[in-house]
Amino acid sequence: MDELAATGAQAATYAGAVQAAAQWLLAQITGGPNHELWQMDAAEHIEKNFDDGLTYENDNGNTAISPKVLTTFRAISVGTVVWERGTKSWRLRTPHDPDGKRQAD
Repeated sequence: MDELAATGAQAATYAGAVQAAAQWLLAQITGGPNHELWQMDAAEHIEKNFDDGLTYENDNGNTAISPKVLTTFRAISVGTVVWERGTKSWRLRTPHDPDGKRQAD
């Protein structure tokens, strides 16, 4: 396999891992008993169970989810999931959440 083909295969594998991690996030919220997911728990699970590069250490020294995973997650959860800033968690959207808002206070 030439270098260009290897790079393309690696990119496809990484893109698949990003999609899988984003799908896992959504499944935990939509299928979980409380319909919520704490950011810290999600980051730790992704770090342990998915490919390298899907998490990183942030400025506070905590494990954080890669922006690519979060962007993909936002795209597949539009209208379904809300970010709770105060608790640093995601939850299912309720009728009380303002339309078009992805974040609750």
